[in-house]
Amino acid sequence: MGFHQYLSTSLAAILILISHATIVANSPAGAATLPPEEVEALVEIGKTLGKNWNFSVDPCSGELNWTTPNALKGFENAVNCSCSYANNKLCHVTGIVLKGQNLQGTLPPEVIRLPILQEIDLSRNYLNGTIPTEWGSMQLLNISLLGNRVSGTIPKTLANITTLKSLVLEFNQLSGSIPEEFGNLARLERLHLTSNNFTGELPGTLSKLTTLKDFRIGDNQFEGGIPDFIQNWTNIEKLMIQGSGLNGPIPLGIASLTNLIDLRISDLNGNDSAFPYLRNAKNLTTLILRSCNIVGQLPPYLGSLTKWKNVLDLSFNKITGPIPESFSALSSITGAFFHAGRAFIVHGVSYSHSFLPDWYYRLHINCGGTQVEVENDTSYDEDRDLGGSSRFYSNEKNWAFSSTGHFLDDHIKDSYILENRSRIFGNNSQLYMTARLSPLSLTYYGFCLLNGNYTVNLHFAEILFTEDRTYSSLGKRLFDIYIQGKLVKKDFSIEDEAGGVNRPIVEPFPAQVFDNTLEIRFYWAGKGTVGIPDRGVYGPLISAISAVNHDYTPPSKHHNGLPAGAIVGIVLAVLFSISLLLVVLRWRDLMGLDLHTGSFTLRQLKAATNNFDAANKIGEGGFGSVYKGNLYDGTVIAVKQLSSKSNQGNREFVNEIGMVSALQHPNLVKLYGCCIEANQLLLVYEYMENNCLARALFGPKEHQLKLDWPARHNISVGIARGLAHLHEESRLKIVHRDIKATNVLLDKILNPKISDFGLAKLHEEESSHISTRIAGTFGYMAPEYAMRGYLTDKADVYSFGIVLLEIVSGKCNTSIKPKEECFYLLDLARVLKEEGKLMELVDSRLGSDFDSDKVMLTINVALLCTDISPNLRPNMSRVVGMLDGRANEQLISDYSGLSSEKTKVMEMSEMRKVTDSYDSQTISTSTNVPPGTASSTSVSDLYPVSLSNEFSETKNEDGWHLLR
Repeated sequence: MGFHQYLSTSLAAILILISHATIVANSPAGAATLPPEEVEALVEIGKTLGKNWNFSVDPCSGELNWTTPNALKGFENAVNCSCSYANNKLCHVTGIVLKGQNLQGTLPPEVIRLPILQEIDLSRNYLNGTIPTEWGSMQLLNISLLGNRVSGTIPKTLANITTLKSLVLEFNQLSGSIPEEFGNLARLERLHLTSNNFTGELPGTLSKLTTLKDFRIGDNQFEGGIPDFIQNWTNIEKLMIQGSGLNGPIPLGIASLTNLIDLRISDLNGNDSAFPYLRNAKNLTTLILRSCNIVGQLPPYLGSLTKWKNVLDLSFNKITGPIPESFSALSSITGAFFHAGRAFIVHGVSYSHSFLPDWYYRLHINCGGTQVEVENDTSYDEDRDLGGSSRFYSNEKNWAFSSTGHFLDDHIKDSYILENRSRIFGNNSQLYMTARLSPLSLTYYGFCLLNGNYTVNLHFAEILFTEDRTYSSLGKRLFDIYIQGKLVKKDFSIEDEAGGVNRPIVEPFPAQVFDNTLEIRFYWAGKGTVGIPDRGVYGPLISAISAVNHDYTPPSKHHNGLPAGAIVGIVLAVLFSISLLLVVLRWRDLMGLDLHTGSFTLRQLKAATNNFDAANKIGEGGFGSVYKGNLYDGTVIAVKQLSSKSNQGNREFVNEIGMVSALQHPNLVKLYGCCIEANQLLLVYEYMENNCLARALFGPKEHQLKLDWPARHNISVGIARGLAHLHEESRLKIVHRDIKATNVLLDKILNPKISDFGLAKLHEEESSHISTRIAGTFGYMAPEYAMRGYLTDKADVYSFGIVLLEIVSGKCNTSIKPKEECFYLLDLARVLKEEGKLMELVDSRLGSDFDSDKVMLTINVALLCTDISPNLRPNMSRVVGMLDGRANEQLISDYSGLSSEKTKVMEMSEMRKVTDSYDSQTISTSTNVPPGTASSTSVSDLYPVSLSNEFSETKNEDGWHLLR
């Protein structure tokens, strides 16, 4: 042991002795106290958990912060003791109960130093790490880790706790299989494993758990069928297998479980089966057998089970025949739901709708909210009906909704409308101030619609969970989306798709209306958490719905001349001819260049990607998918597969081949070639081992890279050199138009390469600027370009400056929380500069291991690049010299001579008032069309990144997503 370690240990021991002496001194004469070794253990346990106990009194006294009586619901704070030892002079800790306290440490192995400990309850905190294997040597009765961030596998050593009666591991991030050794837990009564990532089959040794009373394994990825051995669990009272991954049928042996009170099985794959025999389960109060492939008639005895008081849910099966007469006795049941085919039979609800004489071509609903007007004078209808467990509502226009299900286990009155208590930023924010919820199935119907092709836009925002370091941020909402009876999204997560909570997202879907009716259904398939932040929080959520018929053109007030269909056909033909001509001319311009690309056959690329196996998919978006592949010579490639149905994708396919193939530079992504075969359009790139800069800096924590300052500086210089080549050195002078962290890829040695040239523009040397439609990513676009379509290479310089600030700070440009005028990273940097606090911008993960002078120079280069005036921004070759230290520039004095920072923040705010009218982060508009009136478009990232809660980039309908 070194001297410093020895000194530290000695000081800790002295402090513990002092603490114990203080405890003894402050204890009443003759009062029982905790021995010093257990006080020492509690000191270490508190440090590990992040719990600040007050050791000036005895931990077993119940004083100060050792016990909190009459606490709020969900919050518990107690260190329980037994003081009956040594003639009532000595205490031992028997329980540690710290619930709902948002503790941010790890699980403490030091609890093994409490020899009489029987209970560890750390429910609803923010603890991470793995379950300590040391716990297996204890004689615990109860372990509860519900609602934390615990990961890894379940230690087999827990099976050595022969005294264990309750093990609750719900709502965590555990993985692997259930240890076979768990069959040795002979006294186990409760086992909760819901909402983790468990896999494999349920081990046969669990058949020995004959004392089991409560078993829950929903929302996992188990394999195989529901095992027959559950018939051995004759003491079971609660059995919950919802969305578990297991297959049906329900075993016949379930008939022996006569003590069942609560049985929930749902969403089973597998073969059809008859209704399980439950006649002897006379104590059943809740029965859910939803989507279990049950066929045939309901058993006559079912309605006569006298203990019904909660829910009977047999929906989404294949049940036929009449409802038995015994169901007439179910007047006291809270809800009964049945389903046969696509026709609902909802207990106690009658269906009626007076069809209107007019035909409609669009639908707009503000789900759960009042009538609102949004951009383009579009009115969204009010939808304030309170809903219910079996509710059908028809509005006075042309739509209706059907809602079924109860929010179970919450013990409060169900509420089917959620009010947003937070602030939503972005366009049409008023659509996200309410949402309609459902615990089971929510279906919206559009009636009297003109037949034809529609685009259905579903508006979502997760407005219930939080985005902080509390257990309320750990909720996981998953549901399925069906349109016209077809599954279009499985296990849809609003938070994942939007990149965080309180962020709006619009999901577009095509739909065909044949019978003048549109059906949009949201269904909870047993996935996601059901108890974060409280019990009963789960199920689908929708903020607004719109649907528009593309085949219909509203007649003008003075309509005459050609029919609308003829006009549409002529316009489309002209546009197609112009597009074809532009493509031909484009290729003529490029054919004179030395294009460094090859041609691949579809067979080659199928072999490289294992026939485009989903396991090789690394990205997906509106234009198609991206796959990792291996050529026969061992070359690793990335294959971008563009959809043949996307005209925009076709344009960018041509543009990207032309641009990238004519460019060769160490800091530009290399295009190996392309494939145009049958209906396939494919681009083949070099594979980049470290994905993109955005993921490395602020992606999900498990994918973030430890980038020290030298690495960040090299990346900055590499991007600058790549842009300098595009602007000044290449034969083609190119403006990229979409420089951002997701479009900077990193190879295995962290060499940066600029990618995605689908939006790039050629810049003729004799032209001062290009007037063009706006295309790029909001938050990175130069103000003169975003406002006026005025494009020069200085637009890329501006975007580079934003990326440079992201590299220094480790934050995304648009992820800063609103505070006064500082909403964007650039605004924050400018205000910090004026306050003389620029070093506060530096990423805290760098610690103090960096050259502050070089970092300050880099920040000032970024501020020069993002000057409001394009004429004052340096060109990229000068930027390279500055970052390399070769240019003797007086950056700080130069910059201080420009307009004041507050003036710039105000100017930027004015600019954003204009650009805020664009309806997505990645936009494209014509410069002579008012903002907000043109359609959205984007270029898809080659290596898309799924963003962590610390980083937000709103995905538009064409954006790529990294697969989790």
